[in-house]
Amino acid sequence: MRILFTGGSGKAGRHVVPYLRDLGHTIVNADLQPLGASGVDDLRVDLTDSGQVWAALTQFGDIGELDDPAATDRFDAVVHFAAIPRILIASDGETYRTNVMGTYNVIEAAVKLGIRKVVFASSETTYGICFARGEMVPDYVPVDEAHPTIPHDSYAMSKVANEVTARSFQARSGVDIYGLRINNVIEPHEYKSDFPAYLQDPDLRRRNIFAYIDARDLGHMVECCLNTDGLGYEVFNVANPDTSVGIPSAEVAQRFYPGVPVAREMGEWETFYSIEKAQRLLGYAPKHSWRDALGMERP
Repeated sequence: MRILFTGGSGKAGRHVVPYLRDLGHTIVNADLQPLGASGVDDLRVDLTDSGQVWAALTQFGDIGELDDPAATDRFDAVVHFAAIPRILIASDGETYRTNVMGTYNVIEAAVKLGIRKVVFASSETTYGICFARGEMVPDYVPVDEAHPTIPHDSYAMSKVANEVTARSFQARSGVDIYGLRINNVIEPHEYKSDFPAYLQDPDLRRRNIFAYIDARDLGHMVECCLNTDGLGYEVFNVANPDTSVGIPSAEVAQRFYPGVPVAREMGEWETFYSIEKAQRLLGYAPKHSWRDALGMERP
């Protein structure tokens, strides 16, 4: 596929873009900062400007394409990851404006240009737990896509608004638009630097529902979305199958979720951020674990 990938220079994108490139896709990275990855074209685009978005989706990525008689300026898919990535980076209003308008512009242009596959980054924060003031617990565990989304902050609000935008454009167009409620992205080097503290103090992971997503497995998730057609509008939790702490799930539930209903029987080390839907509908099969990086045996 020829793919416009927004936000490819960010924490998640800089792993996902090379992953997709290595699968043989042609990638144009639309970002304010270049990625500089071999074989990936960088295009500086302000996504809050609809004209720039439209132009990015209707032009070549580099001079080499001008010399290729078989090249086309048409994109087969859009993967939209660009955003202010959390609260407390910009003002709340600017975070909301940037994320909502950027997503609206990207999906609007993609749909009106007839692109039949859009994958966009939503967030675990939509469930209201991550950036809540004080402590908030889920309505039930494991948290699946049916769990209420009641955001408590401008970033999560923007992601819920983006899901409504995506659903609306899908309803009027019939294209496939898949939203990824991405959990805490972990780069490979962060296992050794960060996870020893998580093993010592599981409380550090309560805002992330004790879950995580390896950046490489996030690339696999995007691949699954690109390879799966005909679902219309869907949202998917994205995480690894195990928790990010060193105590069994039953002990996590006892210590941190007393009185919270358990919707179904869970595996001994199973994530509280359910990925069953992605496994069932997309064939999602993440393979990386913090245990491998720390030299610990998998259960």
